Amino acid sequence: MVVGRMGRRHLALGALAASLGLSLGAGIILGSVRVPFGTAVRALLRGPEGVAPEAYAIVVELRAPRVLLAAAVGAALASSGVTYQALFRNDLADPYVIGVSAGAALGAVAALSLGAGGPSVPVAAFLCAIATVTMAFRIARRDGGIRMADLLLAGLALSALLTAATSLLLVLSSGTLQQALTWLLGGFGGRGWFHVAYALPYVAMGYVLVQVRWRELNLLLLSEDEAWSLGVDVVRARRWLVGGATLMSAAAVSVAGLIGFVGLVVPHLVRRLLGPDHRLVLPGSALAGAALMVDADLVARTVAPPMEIPVGVVTAFLGVPFFLWLLRQGGK
Repeated sequence: MVVGRMGRRHLALGALAASLGLSLGAGIILGSVRVPFGTAVRALLRGPEGVAPEAYAIVVELRAPRVLLAAAVGAALASSGVTYQALFRNDLADPYVIGVSAGAALGAVAALSLGAGGPSVPVAAFLCAIATVTMAFRIARRDGGIRMADLLLAGLALSALLTAATSLLLVLSSGTLQQALTWLLGGFGGRGWFHVAYALPYVAMGYVLVQVRWRELNLLLLSEDEAWSLGVDVVRARRWLVGGATLMSAAAVSVAGLIGFVGLVVPHLVRRLLGPDHRLVLPGSALAGAALMVDADLVARTVAPPMEIPVGVVTAFLGVPFFLWLLRQGGK
């Protein structure tokens, strides 16, 4: 029976991988201009020689980096959501609980207010997100250790302060208001290979830091005393796990803006499908989050052409009902 259950879970993991492959293909083929499947494959494999210049530009220069970036961002948000929910033992935790989003938002809006653009915006967002989390850690440190409740409260307080600072910048910099609001709503418009090359190493590094500690993440769901008795260095494990999750979510926010609910919704659905073991839940959430984000971006750019809806709006319409359902379940 155990073998059969594990076999079914691995089949489910394979199904999630297949769904991601289908989503990636649809994201490249579909859009305001539909590209035939064969043309897209030739453009990706052969370069500009075997296809028309217009088709090559659409597939390789516009859609391929956008789809890959959406997949990386979705995987990062979902994987960090799994980690935060386990660490805080809170089903409603998501990648923004310790100030990641507020710090990134302030960095991006500050860069835009100063007239910067292009590569400087995600760099500023990433640096401010990391600085915010580092400050939250310093505030929560007590006697050489960190209490997760204190870290959560520090993150919430810093988020409130940084959100106020971001609002002030928006008021004082009316010339960049529209551009800043577009970034804050989240999306992948105008993103290219630079953003993929910038974000992907940080997402991969953060994911590896978390995945290699899946057993410790399982044991941290127990009480601290039980985890210690089973050989887990709780302080060190938490430091690495929070660091990996924050690295992923900060990189995602820095290139895509504020996209909510992916890190909240996906882990719950994957746990229902694969069970509680983080050895499977982490890769399953990465695959499902990547597929969901690619699909959400496809909806955002095709539902009302030529206008493009922010991806954050699409994920909010999906995530808010699920969030309310979780609150209802928690009340019961």
